[in-house]
Amino acid sequence: MAEKLSNKIIRLIKDDITAGKWKADEKLPSEYELMQLYAVGRSSIREAVKSLADAGVLRVQQGSGTFINPVAESESIEQRLKRAAFDEINGVRRMLELEIATLASQHRSANHLEEIKTRLDERKDAILANEREACINADIAFHYAIAKASLNGVLADLYQNFTHIIRDFFEKREKQGINHFAMSHHLHEALYQAIANGNTEEARQITIQILKNNY
Repeated sequence: MAEKLSNKIIRLIKDDITAGKWKADEKLPSEYELMQLYAVGRSSIREAVKSLADAGVLRVQQGSGTFINPVAESESIEQRLKRAAFDEINGVRRMLELEIATLASQHRSANHLEEIKTRLDERKDAILANEREACINADIAFHYAIAKASLNGVLADLYQNFTHIIRDFFEKREKQGINHFAMSHHLHEALYQAIANGNTEEARQITIQILKNNY
């Protein structure tokens, strides 16, 4: 399934703001100019601008136009994550998942391994069925099962709360197919085996490889 057009425009506008194309408190170009810039229709522009205003990235002033909001110190973490670049998301995943893989390889139980293997099999089945949404769900469930095997409840909760950002990341990355999931499946199988064998260093190195191939 292709990326929703308004979501693409949201991403492009945020990227342009991050790149400094428009500064804080600067007026956003008119709808017509944005339509020309991004080669889309008025409805897509309006939907994107509304979503960005709801997220606090833009502010609409009746009679004056739409302006770029400065990044407020009081900005919520959820709002900040919505603006985050892929590299930033991957950086946070690296911090979380390296520690999760380390602890899971040390503390996993037979029940944990059974759940991780079940999620791994679901991931493979989704790839073979060429089901994009199922791949996203199974991948997230696989890594969350590893997080639970770490026996660190805070880490597991952090990962669970972060999954909606990871899901958004996948939605933007895997616009039509399941190529990234298929290409990295052997690494996920190797990660399961390293955790099952209690090989901490191998689990960490495989996690690094998974995240390096996450684009």
